[in-house]
Amino acid sequence: MEELDLKELFNIFWNKRVQILLIVLICMVIGIIYTIGFTKPMYSSSTTLVLASSGNTNSANTNSITATDVTLSSKLVSTYSELVKSKNILRQVISNLAIRVDEGTLRSNVSVKSVKDTELIEIIVNSENAVYASQIANEIAKVFTEKVKEIYNINNVQVVDEAEVSTAPSNINHTKDIVIFAFIGFVIAVGYVLIANMLDTTIKTAEDVEKGFNVPVLVTIPMMESFESERGGRR
Repeated sequence: MEELDLKELFNIFWNKRVQILLIVLICMVIGIIYTIGFTKPMYSSSTTLVLASSGNTNSANTNSITATDVTLSSKLVSTYSELVKSKNILRQVISNLAIRVDEGTLRSNVSVKSVKDTELIEIIVNSENAVYASQIANEIAKVFTEKVKEIYNINNVQVVDEAEVSTAPSNINHTKDIVIFAFIGFVIAVGYVLIANMLDTTIKTAEDVEKGFNVPVLVTIPMMESFESERGGRR
């Protein structure tokens, strides 16, 4: 492929602007059809827990907080994050809610995030049913809190925000999808124009003759159609 200056490159794309626009529009339509017809809506609900309130469950004063308690809670964040998705907790949640879902599927739809440098844990549940997502998230938080009391004999987990029913799918964003598919279409269009120009060996201008044969052009002859049209106009 011959070297092209910016002016020639601009002219090439400008001459193919209709094709470029058409390819971009086709990709945008494909993106809309894909997100509407083939993407299954998933809803997310999350509940937030804090590891700050402590105290031995057998102690008379269960609401006091000490520096040792906070330090212990910080160290337990990672452990608790893994405990949330344990078999015992998920099985108990399935049993309590009487939902028809296997343990492996539920685990794959549950994610746990610990907020950096804090004692906060966020439990996120994804489901095709928005109501189920919120119910499962809240039940996991409930069962998890009880399990912590049973294992560690401490009450240092409190619910900060309960899960709410989501009104919009978490995996569908039409604006984002249209922009992505439009960009893909633009890339395809640019590739098409460059390849088409590379394979096109026809001579269109006097400059093409000078570049191709390395000889100067002394004179050009107008096309016959133009000459005949001019004669017809003069009559």
